Amino acid sequence: MSIILPDFCLTSVVATEQGCEQQPLILTDYVTKNDIGLIVYFYPKDNTAGCSVQAQDFSQFSTEFAKLGYQIIGVSRDSVKSHEKFIQAKAINFPLISDSNEQLCQYFGVIGEKQLYGKTYLGVVRSTFVFDKNAKLVHELRNVKAKGHVEKLLAMLQH
Repeated sequence: MSIILPDFCLTSVVATEQGCEQQPLILTDYVTKNDIGLIVYFYPKDNTAGCSVQAQDFSQFSTEFAKLGYQIIGVSRDSVKSHEKFIQAKAINFPLISDSNEQLCQYFGVIGEKQLYGKTYLGVVRSTFVFDKNAKLVHELRNVKAKGHVEKLLAMLQH
């Protein structure tokens, strides 16, 4: 079964000239109202090395993705306040969704077993989902590496 964009309301954080702003966001409405494709990527934690690299790469290439007809939205279980700090510290130019209750993570099935220092725990598996402007899933990339992922995704979408 293919994943479809959910229609529940989420809280996003976006950069503004005054700092950051919280906005309600329904992914299906976002695609249909803006007539644009959507890249939804899940990452483990704000302000960590790999997640910072990935967010900065998406920010750097956001114009190229927009030219191809895609908007980027990042998702983690971090709080709105954490997202605000992350956006400001790393100059992120796209919305981040705070999924602290794991509603979106569970829906997309991105919570999985991970290992750190020999200990197993449940965490967000770095994953990217690409939807066309009709909200149809066109690419599903799971367990990706932060470094180089954005460039590979851009090259894939350009062909």
